[in-house]
Amino acid sequence: MLNQGASLDVPFWAWLVLGGVVLLSLLVDLVGHRGEHGLGRRQAILWSCAWVALAVAFGGWIAFEFGRAAAVNYATAYLIEKSLSVDNLFLFLVIFARLSIPQTEQHRVLLWGILGAFATRAAFIGGGTALLEAWHGVVYVLGAFLIFTGVKTAREPSEAAGESKMLRFLQRHLPLTPRLHGHRFFVVESGRRLATPLLLALIVIELTDVLFAVDSIPAVFAITGEPFIVYSSNVFAILGMRALYLVLQDLLTGLAYLRFGLAAILIFAGTKMLGSQLFHVPHAVSLLVIFFILVASIVPSVVSKRRRARAERLRVA
Repeated sequence: MLNQGASLDVPFWAWLVLGGVVLLSLLVDLVGHRGEHGLGRRQAILWSCAWVALAVAFGGWIAFEFGRAAAVNYATAYLIEKSLSVDNLFLFLVIFARLSIPQTEQHRVLLWGILGAFATRAAFIGGGTALLEAWHGVVYVLGAFLIFTGVKTAREPSEAAGESKMLRFLQRHLPLTPRLHGHRFFVVESGRRLATPLLLALIVIELTDVLFAVDSIPAVFAITGEPFIVYSSNVFAILGMRALYLVLQDLLTGLAYLRFGLAAILIFAGTKMLGSQLFHVPHAVSLLVIFFILVASIVPSVVSKRRRARAERLRVA
């Protein structure tokens, strides 16, 4: 196991608290998004802020129950998961655009996608924890994999090509109807049970999230090997993905340098894993490094996008 401090003694009731908070959050989300209308930009920003506030509040509870070091690990893991999820949001944007899914239905698809992500992340984290405990050498394998993925992320603009192949494969092999039928994932036409574009979008989102988890969860394990911290940070980052998607959907395609920041985070996590027996990076230092990497990649991206937009307006005028 990575040397991230003393092992936490997490009682069963703490897992019940996590489950209760998540369940209550989902119920509030469902009640808050009843009806046929989609979220406006202002509402999406408010919801996104609410999810971040909830994650911060849970981090405060972790600090109270398990100490400052555990809370810093949670915050760092949450920041990693939140930042890496932006790349996943870009894929969601591509999927919805290619399948012509209206915004009123995107929220429904993402809800089911999040529920599926809870299960797959639990399986990944459980398997990863068992593997790390059984064989410490897997740390170096994961570290090398993260560095490789980071370099690949920096060299390639996006993973849209892989998503496109996945989408075309499913379109060839699934019995589909090209038309939307309201909220329905299945419809019966001419005596045949067919999947609607909503189900196709959900399947592709679930599969891309699995691929995304292969990158993000090892990066979080570079911060801490405690299953409770790893899973809770993942859960709260995922809970806010739908609102964050609606907030960022107009910006995602314009953040030119963001992928370099995500690549740097993966390389940092991989280096930390590879050097875990040689040096120890303090918890607070990891948090600050990841924060400054994000600032250094997002701010120039926003400035560059505004300059391009201004130049385009002047050219048209």
